Amino acid sequence: MHPKDLRIEDFTYSLPDERIAKHPLAERDASRLLVYEDGNINEDIYRYIAERIPASSLMVFNQTKVVHARLLFKKESGSVIEVFCLSPAGNTDIQTAMLQKGSAQWECLIGGASKWKHGMVLQIAHEGPHFTLSAKIVERTPTAYIVQLEWDNDTLTFAEVLHSAGKVPLPPYLHREAAIDDESRYQTVFAKEEGSVAAPTAGLHFTNDVLQSLNAKNIDTSFVTLHVGAGTFKPVKSETMAAHDMHAEWIEVTPEAIQQLIQHLDKGIVAVGTTSLRTLESLYWVGNKLLNGATIDWHGVAVGQWEPYEQQKQHVVKDVLLAISNYMSKNSLNKLITRTQILIAPGYSFRVVTGLITNFHQPQSTLLLLVAAFIGEDWRKVYEYAMNNGFRFLSYGDGCLLWRNARNNDSYLLILQTLIKPY
Repeated sequence: MHPKDLRIEDFTYSLPDERIAKHPLAERDASRLLVYEDGNINEDIYRYIAERIPASSLMVFNQTKVVHARLLFKKESGSVIEVFCLSPAGNTDIQTAMLQKGSAQWECLIGGASKWKHGMVLQIAHEGPHFTLSAKIVERTPTAYIVQLEWDNDTLTFAEVLHSAGKVPLPPYLHREAAIDDESRYQTVFAKEEGSVAAPTAGLHFTNDVLQSLNAKNIDTSFVTLHVGAGTFKPVKSETMAAHDMHAEWIEVTPEAIQQLIQHLDKGIVAVGTTSLRTLESLYWVGNKLLNGATIDWHGVAVGQWEPYEQQKQHVVKDVLLAISNYMSKNSLNKLITRTQILIAPGYSFRVVTGLITNFHQPQSTLLLLVAAFIGEDWRKVYEYAMNNGFRFLSYGDGCLLWRNARNNDSYLLILQTLIKPY
């Protein structure tokens, strides 16, 4: 049985709109924490999460920073066209694209595209700093538009232009405009590398005090980067996963992070968020390719959607990580930068991560598939408990700490062989 054959309708549950958290709590670390281990569930709050993590473990955070990806252009008629910047056009990595000056091409979604006639140039005039941002459609792709963006202040990077002229890209399911407090609350306290159009929401619960409590217990922390794309909200519309095209996202990992992973393989590695987990598991397949002598498309997609499920020689995790470390050293790389399209679904065998901290995800989403892969058929038990006990769902909601059992690597067989009815 291949994950391509999974039916997305088997991964659903009822989520009333009133259970979706529309605003963050007054205090980040006051959010509730559901703890799942060996089939058992209990509760805590994020403020005391250090008590739930074994000493000497490694917790890995995604340090991506959300950019003001929504640009609102007003036509002379007064109508507004929204340009939502998704990712740099071509194979330009996000770190490079954010530092570009004067002009840039981005893949964008356009709200009101029918009002944007061929050849029309839209503009935003901005003061403090002073610049005029111009936009013109270059090409239409099957899923988006390629937009040429130019600004007449060559001292400003594209990151600075977005920060000044754009708006916070709140998730569409919040059904509201960004407020003043979203500027800081839809951002982790450790955000550093600009490039995401959605927050790595598991990290939103952490404060500097919580990070200090981890350090006090001798729990090590490490940081990787996965720039979250709008594809994270992309619904699965196909009947089976075989017809779903997983979005690709840029990842950045330092040699220091690789060394920390190697040192903690026998002590436990906890991914803070599905984005951190996807990054860490992708590293396994990158290093495995290196050891197998396979060709890696560093500027394109290094890990394809179905690669983990294909026949290939698989090496032990330590050797794989050492291969990446040696490759980076040999090529004098201070960061490994590439894209991953990995789809983690029931049937996936985890190599690196033993614990996962994450929020509660939308029904029939690839994120829910990841959770089902991680804890097996008990994902329903976890979500039913959260629904029946007043937990808040999605980006600004509560979260959970999930511990993986080795038996869950094959749990998809149980899911597929059991008739699952929505509760």
